[in-house]
Amino acid sequence: MKDDLNLAFEQAFKKISTLKTKLPQDVMLKFYAYYKQATFGNHSSANKSTNVISAFKFNAWIQLNGMSQEVAKKAYIKLANTI
Repeated sequence: MKDDLNLAFEQAFKKISTLKTKLPQDVMLKFYAYYKQATFGNHSSANKSTNVISAFKFNAWIQLNGMSQEVAKKAYIKLANTI
């Protein structure tokens, strides 16, 4: 079952990574946050960047603290399936 989830996650990531159309930034932030949570888990350090884009990415990821990597993968796949 876990291997099926990892395969589906990889396929969803490939689908989104190779899209020719540009997605809204709020959707891209969700993909970023789910991907980071799914692959790295909880973010544990403070954001030291003054770059606005990095701050938005950090904020999106930090909002998922406590979400399991499995749930994050499922959420990423579900969101990818809507595209």
